[in-house]
Amino acid sequence: MELTVTFRHLEPSDALREYVTDRIARIEKYLGNTSEVHIILSHEKRANIAEVIVHANRATITAKEQHEDNMYASIDLVLDKIERQVKKHKDKISSHKEHTKAMHNIYSAEQPAASREQSIVKAESVSIKAMSVESALVQIGQNNEEFFVFKNIDTENVNVLYRRRDGDFGLIEPENA
Repeated sequence: MELTVTFRHLEPSDALREYVTDRIARIEKYLGNTSEVHIILSHEKRANIAEVIVHANRATITAKEQHEDNMYASIDLVLDKIERQVKKHKDKISSHKEHTKAMHNIYSAEQPAASREQSIVKAESVSIKAMSVESALVQIGQNNEEFFVFKNIDTENVNVLYRRRDGDFGLIEPENA
């Protein structure tokens, strides 16, 4: 991690530079080696201003804080802000990587080959009766079946009526018949 401390309208102080270096070590674990941190300490009128610019993981994170009494207080406040922002950025990146990894595993071409072959477990023949959708609703309600196959008298096509998890019914009609 590359750290730069700049003093504006303020005498350079080794004590301030050491304090900043010690405090920045807290967020170093979130940043990694490829990051740059620029800290600008300035004094304008009666305000002590601390500004931090972080370049890490193709992102720029900035924060600025001012305190009238003490430069050390400004540094503490701005580094607390930066720490929260860097944590949030790191969590965002890591959750995105986990999500991408999971999607990759789901759609992997090797996964179906490794699993067992799919086969038909149960085959059942059904007699298809011609009826209206309302009659099919009555039939599925009486039989307590999950599916009911019938020939729709309105469209002359084979339809499937099924019971949904929420208690309602769904109707499957062929698109091109």
